[in-house]
Order: sequence, then C-alpha cells, then structure tokens
Amino acid sequence: MKSHHDIYNSSTEFTPATFTLVGIPGLEAEHIWISIPFCLMYTIIFLGNGIILYIVRFDPALHQPMYFFLAMLAFVELGVSVSTLPTVLGIFLFGINDISFGGCLLQMFSMHSFTLMESGVLLAMSVDRFVAIYSPLRYTTILTIPRISWMGVTIASRSVVLMFPLLLLLKRLPFCSHNALTHAYCLHSDLIKLPCGDTRPNSIFGPFVISFTFGLDSLLTVISYVLILHTVLGIASGAGRWRALNTCASHTSALLVDYAPVVSLSLIHRFGHHLPLLLQTVMAKVYLFFPPVANPIVYSIKTREIRRSTVHTLSKKRGVVSQRIL
Repeated sequence: MKSHHDIYNSSTEFTPATFTLVGIPGLEAEHIWISIPFCLMYTIIFLGNGIILYIVRFDPALHQPMYFFLAMLAFVELGVSVSTLPTVLGIFLFGINDISFGGCLLQMFSMHSFTLMESGVLLAMSVDRFVAIYSPLRYTTILTIPRISWMGVTIASRSVVLMFPLLLLLKRLPFCSHNALTHAYCLHSDLIKLPCGDTRPNSIFGPFVISFTFGLDSLLTVISYVLILHTVLGIASGAGRWRALNTCASHTSALLVDYAPVVSLSLIHRFGHHLPLLLQTVMAKVYLFFPPVANPIVYSIKTREIRRSTVHTLSKKRGVVSQRIL
C-alpha cells in the first residue's frame, strides 16, 4: 500500500509540457518598449559579426591565423544570439511566454555550449598572440590551417561533450507544479531550481563544467600573457616593445568584454542573494548580450586591417548596387 507521502509525490511530480518565461520580472507591462533595445542589439550582433565572417572569408589579406580565430569568435557569438532570439523577441514583441519542455532543454544546451566555446576561442586567441610575439618568424608555420581547424573542432567537441551530461541529468528529474523561469531564455541555473527530485548531481557537475572551461581557460590565458610580457620585456627596442604589445590590444579588450560580465554575474550568484531580482536578471542579459555586441566594435576600432577590409567591402557593394540601378 502506498504511503501518504508516495501518493502526494505521484500527484505532484510530473514532466511539464511547457515552461513559462517571465522575461524581466516586474516589468511585464513595459515589454514592448524593452523590445526596442533588444532589437537594436540583435541588429548590431548580426551585422557586426556577419561582416567579420564575410570579410575574413573573402578578403585574402585576412587569411591569417589571427583573423581565422576572430571568425571563430564571431561565429560562436552568432550562435549564442541565435539560441536566444526566438524566446527573447517572442516575449518582448508578441507576448509569447511559453516554451516546450524539449525546446527549453534544447535552448539551454545550445546557448551554454556556444558560451563554453566562446571561452575556448578566447584561449586559442591568446595562444595565437603568444606565438606571434614569441616566435614571429615561425608564426604561420606553427599555426597552420590544419592546426587551427583541429583547435576549432577540439573547442566545439569539448563544449558539447561537457554539456550533454547536464542535459541528461536535468531531463531525468521530476518537476513539481511550479514551472515559471525568471528570464527570457532557459538557463541551467534557472531550470535547476524547479525540480522536486535530487539535484545534487547537477549541483556538483555544473561547477565542474565551469571550472574545466572558464576556470581552466582563464588560468591558461593568464599564463600565456605572463609569457607574452616576459617576451616583450626582453625586446631591446622601446618601439619594438610597443608594437608587440599593440598587437595584443584588440584581444585584451575582447577578454575584458567577455570576462567582466562573467565575473560580475558569478559574484552576484555567490554573494548577491539579497540583491533585487531585477538586477540579477539584467546582469544575466548583460552576460549574454554585451560580448556579441561589443566585440565587433572593439575589433573594428583596434584592428586597422578589419577597418580597411570592411570599408573596402562596403564601398564595393555600394558600387555594385549603383551600377545595377544605372
């Protein structure tokens, strides 16, 4: 005979058909106005990163390791943005707050996988800068296209392999009557609060994934820059030292753009439980949207070749359009 506790569990545990995405708690009435900056951000993300992918693909002058890694970063950031696009615009523009259970898990998997890939690409870019400064004469022979391709496949494979167990661990859990998520997309940290089963495996494996990706990547990036500084300080010429450091300027800016929101959000999750939910929600959006918006701008400002190729490409396209009109 079932106990009262068993009967209660069997009546309250279920797999929800849908999750409800709140968007920005407390500002539901303002969602149509909030959609304006989000539409602007998506436009900048798709234009900026799309242009970088286009010019690296078609400009032979940019067929160098540094720009191949930049194209990887642009592709990954487009992946993060595409993963969030359907639910974010669905909520803020059309008031569609529901997402299916499978769709929510798929969004979580793809969004976090691309985010982990972003960390790996930034590490690869720091290795690229180290090789360029430490051994400039052998730069193109060390970072060959097959090696760059292998690095890209390794980065993608690591992210997918590490995220897949989290997906399975979450899918096995029973859910209770509450199925509202406090963001405009499905985050693992948000989903893990809803099950009424044992979430300890998720709570253990989640931090392991973060440590093995963001933690390890940031540590190796710091080591690479320590070696870069050691190499630069050994250059006799002051002008030579400045040129060497200047080649790292765009990547250093990208590191600050990507890691500052991650560190801020981690501190809020760890120590900011007393902070308003609105602030936590806004920081989660900054964490996802700020790097894809800022990085194309940073590289356009800091990298002369990117500016030159972008202007040349846009001028050529405008010329073609004018000829067709005439």
